[in-house]
Amino acid sequence: MELIHGGDTEGYLLKTGREPLDFSSNSNPLGVPEGVIKAISEAAARADRYPDPLCRRLTAGLSEAEGVPPEHILCGNGAADLIFRLVLAVRPRNILVTAPAFAEYEKAVGTVGAGVHRFFLRKENSFDITDDIVDSIVPGIDMVFITNPNNPTGRCAGRELVFRIHEKCVKTGALLVLDECFNGFLDEPEKYSCTDLALIGGNVLILKAFTKIYGIPGVRLGYCICPDPGLLERMYEAGQPWPVSSLAQQAGIAALREGEYVKKARQIVRIQRGKMVTALRGMGFEVFEPTANYIFFKSDIPDLARRMRRLGVLIRDCSNYVGLEDGYCRVAVRGEEENAALLEALKTAIEAE
Repeated sequence: MELIHGGDTEGYLLKTGREPLDFSSNSNPLGVPEGVIKAISEAAARADRYPDPLCRRLTAGLSEAEGVPPEHILCGNGAADLIFRLVLAVRPRNILVTAPAFAEYEKAVGTVGAGVHRFFLRKENSFDITDDIVDSIVPGIDMVFITNPNNPTGRCAGRELVFRIHEKCVKTGALLVLDECFNGFLDEPEKYSCTDLALIGGNVLILKAFTKIYGIPGVRLGYCICPDPGLLERMYEAGQPWPVSSLAQQAGIAALREGEYVKKARQIVRIQRGKMVTALRGMGFEVFEPTANYIFFKSDIPDLARRMRRLGVLIRDCSNYVGLEDGYCRVAVRGEEENAALLEALKTAIEAE
């Protein structure tokens, strides 16, 4: 079975017998917070009971943290689970996505046979979303997916543009799905987050996740915010009745108390990202200015990801993203020692050219 995402450390371990240095997935470089580890351990003793199907305590915590009513929140088994639930609940006929973008949008709508319309992000625009996207939102488009910051490019759309996109969606009857799963890694998250759209207007659903910012992709925990409780109810009914395990729910409750952890991670990412960009450009790579905890770049070295894999380092080959050609890669920003190991392996790969 072909895997379309990074982070397959288990496959590498089974094949080689050793753990890789993983830069192909973009989680918090600090790892799992101690408070979350403790919460999961304590929750294990109650795993003989079914989890709360409505995630009531977690939802209450998110309501306070996000400043939105609890009835506007739905938790899921990661953001990907919520994407599939949304598509199954709405069953759109046509969607608009940027290209490149997170693959699960198109994969999810494929389950209902929806048509996919793409707004291609151009290299000459640094892969930024431009104002032209507003003209692509026409009657007949039922759903518009925007990732902010974008994955894999790491570029952000400003609030003014996002609000114009939303305004056009309201006029045409499309639902704007705004994926902010990497927003927490931005230097100024509040400058780009559009959670307030869920308070001032309809036709919007905002995706968020604990996976990345709290370093717990193995736990699988995400949530969405939407001012339409009826849509959230249909999404809940579109999947199995216990979407979030009791261990994941307790992990999320504990994670919401990890404010200092998030601040520390954001500082580390900012410092290390700058160092990595300088080093990568010094090696001759074409680097697109990043904003989050990953770096998108163009390489002229054939099969760079495969060469790095042989050196025990996993990076994300982005050639399977729609809208990208061979040579585009993405690497996570991790701690100083790991980043140094990545850069050393890249030098070795270049010298082997």
